[in-house]
Amino acid sequence: MKAARLHRYDDSIPKDSLKVEEIDEPKIVEPLDVIVRVGAAGLCRTDIHIVEGQWAPIQDPNGTLLPYVLGHENSGWVEEVGSAVTNVQPGDTVICHPLMTCGLCHYCRAGRDMQCENGAFPGISQDGGFAQLLRTNARSVVKLDPILQPKDIAALADAGLTAHHAVRKAVPELYAGTNAVVIGAGGLGHIGIQCLRAMTPTNIIVVDPSEEALALAKDWGADETVQVTEGYADTVLEMTNGGAEVVFDYVGERGAQDEAWKMTRPAGFHYAIGYGGKIEIPTIDIVSTERSVIGNLVGTYNDLEELMNLTARGLVTLHTSTYPLDAVNDAIQDLNSGNLRGRGILVPEDSAA
Repeated sequence: MKAARLHRYDDSIPKDSLKVEEIDEPKIVEPLDVIVRVGAAGLCRTDIHIVEGQWAPIQDPNGTLLPYVLGHENSGWVEEVGSAVTNVQPGDTVICHPLMTCGLCHYCRAGRDMQCENGAFPGISQDGGFAQLLRTNARSVVKLDPILQPKDIAALADAGLTAHHAVRKAVPELYAGTNAVVIGAGGLGHIGIQCLRAMTPTNIIVVDPSEEALALAKDWGADETVQVTEGYADTVLEMTNGGAEVVFDYVGERGAQDEAWKMTRPAGFHYAIGYGGKIEIPTIDIVSTERSVIGNLVGTYNDLEELMNLTARGLVTLHTSTYPLDAVNDAIQDLNSGNLRGRGILVPEDSAA
């Protein structure tokens, strides 16, 4: 089958980061395995960080994983199932939770799928979905109405799930009269804005350097927008009378993480979702203001089901640009340069169904 594989880590993000080549098709190994014919795979900034080598100390400390197939936002059609699989059958349309989880450890039993002690992460710890076929497991696939097209929903598997998960946790703090600041109206942020609009009555303030992105943010549900220029955080502080109850940082680097903390009011919550930078806060600032920093790693299986419900009802839609699998490096360059609006979607040419 055709697949896009990473052969070396390189923080310069070269124009040939991934090599599209023919590799063996994945096979059923365990009774609960599911082979999915990939209809679409989302491109995520995490893929940039993988190419840079940021994940190597965690997932590939000995350098033995390379070469492998990237892609952790996947949707398509069930091709084959293991002997113990009962929840899906060949031909079903599915979206894949990013992790293959065991269902038996403490975290799985508590519904904390993303902390599974025995989990695997296709596209990060093993071959992912930048290919024609993907091996995952029965616990990871969510069966969908066949009217849904994979290219329209694939990025919800991680970007959408992560954005939704953060909003879901913050819902109790975002009652009428509160403010929520969303940093970044891109691939993650545009989903977060829609989830906030669908799930809370809060006043939504979106900040982004792009006038085009801010105009779109209004369509997605933003109440107010602020362009990222010098002093923009002070503008938000004035608008919110001292800071927002919750700040969602969907960027997490290039100074956004510092401004997020600044825009969070006393006793408020700074949700770190995007990553790549460092959050450095004097402990006295945390103690004296009782502000909290909350981390967010994808979401649960139930979060994904709820997000699919919002999507089916038209409350959340993806803003996407599609690329054939052969153009994966063009997509990576567009994402890395900031020329990609919304989410980039890779579509294997022979996955039409």
